Amino acid sequence: MLGWIGALWGLGAITLLLTSAVVRLGKIGTAAFDFPFAWFHWLILAATLVFMAYSEGYRGFQRGFSPRVAARARYLRDHPVATHVLLAPLFCMGFIHATRRRKLTALILTSAIILLIALVRLLPQPWRGIIDLGVVVGLGWGVISLLVFAARALSGAPPAADPEVPVAVTPPQHPAPPKTA
Repeated sequence: MLGWIGALWGLGAITLLLTSAVVRLGKIGTAAFDFPFAWFHWLILAATLVFMAYSEGYRGFQRGFSPRVAARARYLRDHPVATHVLLAPLFCMGFIHATRRRKLTALILTSAIILLIALVRLLPQPWRGIIDLGVVVGLGWGVISLLVFAARALSGAPPAADPEVPVAVTPPQHPAPPKTA
């Protein structure tokens, strides 16, 4: 039961975080339409939507983040540890109990996202809205792909990705001394 609680807590929190970003950015994005759009605004909006759907939605979420989060949630369900269950969202995103490479990747990617958010906030409308609408498309794709991969992983299908948990190191086995007669 503890494993199911952890898996659902981790997946639920991540889904709510992403969905909340979709709602917040969607409001900012639609505010861009309060400004008059020239032909190049429409062209850049279309290019941004396509680019973000492919790079963030498909490549970032569907091919990377979502299958890994679902695999880690399944691992947590099958191998519950109280601290991992308590920190399930961080566990599922790879910040704790992960390979060194996964932790480093999670930290670098999160730092880069925070920096990009800060930079995009400096843009005036309609440019900020155009970028935010692209992010909404990518995040929306991400939420849907996360739900699909999570449903598959928790319903019995083998995970689509490696959960990237550290391999347990067992002490070397020393052979028993030979018996003397």
